[in-house]
Amino acid sequence: MGPPSITHLFHLPLTPLQDVIVTPGHSLYTRLVSRSWSQVGSNSSLWAQLLGGKGACVPLRGWPGGNAGVCPQPFPLGPFKIPQIRPLPGTRTALGWERSSRPRAAWGRLPGTAAVPSAMGPLLLVLLYLLPCVSGLPFYNGFYYSNNPNGWNPGNGHGEGVFNGVKLVVETPEETLFSHRGANVTLPCHYHYEPALLSLRPVRVKWWKLSENGAPEQDVLVAIGLRHRSFGDYRGRVRLRQDGEREVSLQIRELRLEDSGRYRCEVIDGLEDESGLVELELRGVVFPYQHPWGRYQLNFLEAQRACAEQDAVVASFEQLFRAWEEGLDWCNAGWLQDASVRYPIARARQPCGGLGLAPGVRSYGPRHRRLRRYDAFCFAPALRGQVYYLEHPEKLTLAEAKEACREDGAHIAKVGQLFAAWKFRGLDRCDAGWLADGSARYPVVHPRPNCGPPEPGVRSFGFPDPQSREYGVYCYRPR
Repeated sequence: MGPPSITHLFHLPLTPLQDVIVTPGHSLYTRLVSRSWSQVGSNSSLWAQLLGGKGACVPLRGWPGGNAGVCPQPFPLGPFKIPQIRPLPGTRTALGWERSSRPRAAWGRLPGTAAVPSAMGPLLLVLLYLLPCVSGLPFYNGFYYSNNPNGWNPGNGHGEGVFNGVKLVVETPEETLFSHRGANVTLPCHYHYEPALLSLRPVRVKWWKLSENGAPEQDVLVAIGLRHRSFGDYRGRVRLRQDGEREVSLQIRELRLEDSGRYRCEVIDGLEDESGLVELELRGVVFPYQHPWGRYQLNFLEAQRACAEQDAVVASFEQLFRAWEEGLDWCNAGWLQDASVRYPIARARQPCGGLGLAPGVRSYGPRHRRLRRYDAFCFAPALRGQVYYLEHPEKLTLAEAKEACREDGAHIAKVGQLFAAWKFRGLDRCDAGWLADGSARYPVVHPRPNCGPPEPGVRSFGFPDPQSREYGVYCYRPR
């Protein structure tokens, strides 16, 4: 019984390594002849790593490449010389997978090595299948890489010692990019070599969104040459812009609230990879929100639903902190995106942490998402439509207010839309009006007598009786 049909063959401990089998078309075929490598690149599934006489890393066939660092599990092999390279006939490459057409009978022992007893075959298979479970193995994102767009390197000398003294540099903007919901945006990313290379080289590009506020990382796009693949909610909304030389910018169409965050652009050239960070933020406004029953009635899941119903999302800490810097002062604690509970204080006072504490964002820390109840801090994006106070000859009940907006070709406005109109459109009105959640509010940009407190803001009358005829209505007409 011969060894298992895999592309790479490794030997038992303390056996001198004389031969390494690799694919003739692979770019490392010629490189392995001349030098020992101490780092695994993104094609680690296709070759054996030599560790300066201390061992070798021989990955499984089909082991995902990704962006591996150092060899995670070297085998303690005996001292060896630079290996002889023996081609494996009939081997072909398809985006990182290798399949051998060599018959089992052709597997024999390599010159100068000890034969692997046939009884060791099952044990060898068990060891090989356990290897991917070892901690530290490369991350698998469902997309396999080969060394060029056609899946093999023609051996034209591109890879021969190219990074001896040559540095791959990735450039992204340091400043935060701002946009608004529904817009199209480009996240810039360029790369170059130092010193410059005259000829273009095929590279692999990966974009992903970083983990934050408890959300997992999200793969956005991977590309090899003209081929690309997008993932999840980004599928069909993203593409790689390659208008300029060595440009790999990411274009996102029809921005959504959840697109706000930090993105990483990674460029991979053979064994080298470098990356840069781009931060995207949607323009918006943070506002506190309470349940109609009053203060501290929302658990975390209910806070998420309440914000969504007001055309908003639960705010992140960064968004709340920026709102505090702009003057937001609120003494009631509310949920944030990471399930922590905080509140912003611009003016220290006794009921809000005491006079001995400086102004800032007070924190209760993380709280149980279902059992604990607070208010919510919501984040509403800048508007694409129009919020306006409907001029009507008489005051309306809540039901009449909704119908009046429909008759005017609009919808009754939501709380987040009113806050966004106040913040970004300068909506200033001293008339209280119904909103979709059953509350009555009005926006003031320029404080004046008989218009509430001396600070700008959105004033609230709470949640009046729906049958009351003391209020007008604010309507929203989308573009």
